[in-house]
Amino acid sequence: AVLLALLALRAGGTELTFELPDSAKQCFHQELERGLKFTLDYQVITGGHYDVDCYVEDPNGRTIYKETKKQYDSFPHHTEVKGVYTFCFSNEFSTFSHKTVYFDFQVGDEPPILPDMSNRVTALTQMESACVTIHEALNTVIDSQTHYRLREAQDRSRAEDLNGRVSYWSVGETLILFVVSIGQVMLLKSFFTEKRPGSSRAGT
Repeated sequence: AVLLALLALRAGGTELTFELPDSAKQCFHQELERGLKFTLDYQVITGGHYDVDCYVEDPNGRTIYKETKKQYDSFPHHTEVKGVYTFCFSNEFSTFSHKTVYFDFQVGDEPPILPDMSNRVTALTQMESACVTIHEALNTVIDSQTHYRLREAQDRSRAEDLNGRVSYWSVGETLILFVVSIGQVMLLKSFFTEKRPGSSRAGT
């Protein structure tokens, strides 16, 4: 069954982490004006080979981006027509792997932190320059925190999967050890068991 999820995204940008079941697809929709810039960043956090199919369609149904079995990617685009843009994540190629997908959808350019900054003809004051520098540094910190948070979630999922496999292997080895030990005991016991003479021997 194909799961279709409709979500209205706020202008300016949205970050979302969602579950994508096996053999399923989830789509998101956003109405955009003509001439806007948007950027779609996504990454598979958990599940299978950490890959997913992704495509983006414009309001006319034309596919402007399509990638298959990607672990992560970034797609920047300037809108050419006004309307509802659709971007979908598909796990239909997998029949048993459940995925967790993160995406960041940013619309438009970031507004200036100072009023009329783009129209100024005078140089920035020392305090204004410090504010701009701090703002850029904070944006870098936010991006780094998001990156490390995703890496931590991905590594934790891999560690939990590895721990489960090690646990199952340990249980299997324990069962094999018990079976081999019991078999050796029974074999040694058969070597030292005294055989009684047959009752069918004729008497004198």
